[in-house]
Amino acid sequence: MAPFEALYGRRCRSPIGWFEVREAKLIGPNLVHQAMEKVKIIKERLKIAQSRQKSFSDVHRRDLEFKEDAWLFLKVSPMKEIPVAILDRKIQKLRNKEIASMKVLWRNQQVEEAMWKAEEEMKKKYPHLFE
Repeated sequence: MAPFEALYGRRCRSPIGWFEVREAKLIGPNLVHQAMEKVKIIKERLKIAQSRQKSFSDVHRRDLEFKEDAWLFLKVSPMKEIPVAILDRKIQKLRNKEIASMKVLWRNQQVEEAMWKAEEEMKKKYPHLFE
């Protein structure tokens, strides 16, 4: 069962298959023409939604201007450079899959500040840890 069908209790109709349940399906050029019309409607509605979202976000956005010799507060996070050690491993079980995670100690951190990272991601970036 598709997620849409499970959520709404009916099949998801694609733009090409937007027919009523008992309506006869079109064949040939009529099908293509009707599908193109549906795609045009979808594109128009997407443009309307995008412009609505943009106008809403533009109201809340403001340009920042700074003067010379102005004092600013910057949020700075320390660089991690390199992982030092793997402290722990665990496997999270989801519905259909399992995700292996590991607790990684980075160079400029305390043990209490170690972070959980995906094992696959760490194997790609730092293969020397797994040798």
